[in-house]
Amino acid sequence: MTKKLTITTIKKLKNERNITMITAYDALFAKLFENTADIILVGDSLNMSFGGKSDTLSITLEQMIYHTQAVSQGARDTFIICDMPFGSYITKERALDSALKVFQETSADAIKIEGGADKAEIVQYLVDNGIAVCGHIGLLPQSVRAEGGYKVKGKDEESSASLIEDALAIEKAGAFCIVVEGVKAPVATQIAQSVSVPVVGIGAGNGVDGQVLVFSDMLGFFEDFTPKFVKKYLDGAALVRNAVRNYKKEVESGEFPDEIHTY
Repeated sequence: MTKKLTITTIKKLKNERNITMITAYDALFAKLFENTADIILVGDSLNMSFGGKSDTLSITLEQMIYHTQAVSQGARDTFIICDMPFGSYITKERALDSALKVFQETSADAIKIEGGADKAEIVQYLVDNGIAVCGHIGLLPQSVRAEGGYKVKGKDEESSASLIEDALAIEKAGAFCIVVEGVKAPVATQIAQSVSVPVVGIGAGNGVDGQVLVFSDMLGFFEDFTPKFVKKYLDGAALVRNAVRNYKKEVESGEFPDEIHTY
């Protein structure tokens, strides 16, 4: 058992050791990750890997709360962040209403919102009202339709400077950590060096303060495509298929259930 992290201890990990973050959407997998992951993110990515949708935009606040409740049951000793879904924080007042609902109905320790300097006022408003906020800059999945696809950021000086400004604005607003997604590695490193809070990368190289991956990607369950930044630590889909085939074979042959598995 490892001691559950807090906002304070997460901040102290900056320049001390890298943070391991992973997504989870239910109690079963959350329990498997509980004693290893520093932070579990209930990501709106569940709309794609769990719900089979083409992007994250259609998931609702109620669905995010439902999955966060499940994850909270499975990993009671792990720091949990709930992704705020598209449309739930378009104004600071709506953001607070949404975040309060998450905090009142789940055991989440923090929420995450996408956006940089343009969302700094919202971040500060939430923090001022007792909501712990993780920022998210760089490639923003909730902006995929507005930007015409998933596009890597930090390819030129102007974009790089803007990203650093975003990180500084989010930090000043009170975010305790920042997720940086889909950013050229040297720029992500500059971002991490520019702020005093931990920067957790996804598709952003290893010059940051930690990493986050979608569990179904890293465990090889999602097969439609594999992003360049994903390393598969398990061929989960093949293992599951083989297990089910063996089950089917034994059922059809009558081998299962045998005496050991019969009352």
